[in-house]
Amino acid sequence: MTSSSTRTVHLAVYDTFADWETGHTTAHLARNGYTVRTVGPSREPVTTMGGLRVQPDLALDELRAQDSALLILTGADEWDTGDGLAPFARAARGFLDAGVPVAAICGATAGLAREGLLDGRTHTSAVSFYLAATGYAGGSRYVDADAVTDGGLITAGPTEPVAFAREVFALLGVYGPEKLDAWYRLFHDSDASAYEVLEGE
Repeated sequence: MTSSSTRTVHLAVYDTFADWETGHTTAHLARNGYTVRTVGPSREPVTTMGGLRVQPDLALDELRAQDSALLILTGADEWDTGDGLAPFARAARGFLDAGVPVAAICGATAGLAREGLLDGRTHTSAVSFYLAATGYAGGSRYVDADAVTDGGLITAGPTEPVAFAREVFALLGVYGPEKLDAWYRLFHDSDASAYEVLEGE
């Protein structure tokens, strides 16, 4: 029997977090039996880039890797304007060290680069020179792709929320290969024929 912890996904939330980047991911995880819990710097409300006010379910210092199936980190202005979100990158290190996957998109990839988590893993982001500006040592592992999974780490650029979701679903085994391909074709390519596969499986 699957424990409750392996059906819980944690979404990091902080001021100016890019709310459109994980909408596909969290919505379809929730529709497939996962519980999505939000984690803020504290339990005080945060405001997304889209102006939505979010009340975190728990504070970062309450987060434990053993209670989670995945940590999701989105982009936000503060990844590029200071060190305020560095504790979330350190939390990602703790997750990966514990064998629990992490998925990072947009500016969060720069946070992981600064933490040294991309130095030895194949990864992607917005563009290579964005990460190069962090001074990290992983430039040779950068690939131009919509999203990349290397072991327990998923990375994607800000224009690829659907590919990001695809990688998450693949890593967690949410959909089988045929249904995953159909899901991606439907939401990325607007391929109406994929709907039959999704509904028929």
